[in-house]
This record gives sequence, C-alpha cells and structure tokens, in this order.
Amino acid sequence: MKKSNFKQVITKILLTVIGVAFFAGLSGQAFAEEKISVAVAANFISAFKDMGADFEAKTKIKVEGTFSSSGNLYSQITNGAPYDLLLSADEERPAKLNKDGLADNPFIYARGQAILWSANKEFCKAKTWQDALKNEQIKKLAIANTQTAPYGTAAQKALEKAGMWTDVQSKLVVAQSIAQSFQYASTESVDAGFCALSATASPEGKKGCFYVLNEAPEIIQSACILKRTTNRAAAEKFAEYLRSPAAQEIKVKYGYR
Repeated sequence: MKKSNFKQVITKILLTVIGVAFFAGLSGQAFAEEKISVAVAANFISAFKDMGADFEAKTKIKVEGTFSSSGNLYSQITNGAPYDLLLSADEERPAKLNKDGLADNPFIYARGQAILWSANKEFCKAKTWQDALKNEQIKKLAIANTQTAPYGTAAQKALEKAGMWTDVQSKLVVAQSIAQSFQYASTESVDAGFCALSATASPEGKKGCFYVLNEAPEIIQSACILKRTTNRAAAEKFAEYLRSPAAQEIKVKYGYR
C-alpha cells in the first residue's frame, strides 16, 4: 500500500471513530434528558405510579419518584436534593420554596381527605368514628407525624375538634408518613390508623373499613417545579399533565378531587 493511501485509510478510520463517539455522546445526552425525578408525598404513591406510567407511555419521558412525608422531602430539597419537581401534601411547603427562590410558582394538583381505617370490620360498627375510638378494646392508633405529614396534622385537628386529642395520646403510634400509618393498620400492628382516603382504593384498603374524618380540613396538595431542575422542558410537560383530564381520571380513582 502506498504511503499516501495508508494515510487516507488511517484518517478515515479516525474520523469514523470520532463520529461514532460524538453521536453516541449525543444519544446518551438525549436519553439522560428524557427523565425527571419527582419528590412525592407518601399519600400519593399509588396515583403517582399510575400517572407516571401513563405519562411515560404518551411522552417517552421516564418519571422516577421518591416517596416520603412532605416535611422530609422539603428538608431534602432545602439541603440540595436534585429533584425536578415536588408534589407535596400541603400548600405551605411549595409556597415557601417559591418564596425562598428555590421553586417556580406552585399549583394545586389534588385535594385529599383524611380517614380513620381499620383492618377489623367490627371496628366500624360504631355510629361515628368518635364512638369507635371510645371502645376500650382499642389500644393502639397509628398517626403520621403531625410535624412533617400534612395528613397527620389533619387527623390531629379532627381529634382536637372532637375533644379527643388528649385522651388518645397514650394510644398513638407515630408513623413517619401517611403510607407507613396505613401499613401499621393494614398489618394489624395497631387497631386502627389515621390514613388518606386514597388508601381505600388499594387491594389491602378494600379489605378493611373506614370513617371519613369530616372534622378534618380538606387537604389541598400543591406541586412546584424546582429551580435546579436539569430538564425543565420535561418537568413542565409533567406539570401540565398533572392538570390534564387523563390525570384527573386517575386522581378520582384514588379518592382525590
């Protein structure tokens, strides 16, 4: 092979390798951009998973959720956690993130309801939830942390309004989130638990019985896009999806408005 031809072959090989590496890099970058990380309040786990699957099927954007109490998620975000959005179980925390320059303007994505649930259907034979709690056989009650979980706060307000908050103190088993409160109740680690209405849509939830806590305030749940998002376009698409008819249909399925 002549020297000039050899140089041409080597040059072509190098250009091919560089080209493949370049386009592979672009492909990898594009793939990375089609994914968002969402911090999700524990009460919304089931609805979020259904929405995430529907959204991904429609947009090819992968949605990854991290689930905990709203207070814990807020703390993670203020300490630099790399989420793209927050779906809180209250209005206060998204509003504070916005005020502190960490998030865009919040918007309401769901309205929830606190309940008192038990795996033992005998529990619900009492006329009211207040009467059910007066049963001397009720020894343990699960409640989500009232400082970090909005549904726990709502349950506390219902108990205070009923004049029973002080009376039940010795029976309370504090859970880290509303999901854990339901877990305690569904596994019968406690006699009953203050939970979210959405829990009744699950297979385990359908096996038990519950009272709606009409004395508890409606739980208005807000979401926000975080300023540190690395994929704003995808985050905005998901925020838009949360307010769509398709998302609303899923919310209703799980007891939200």
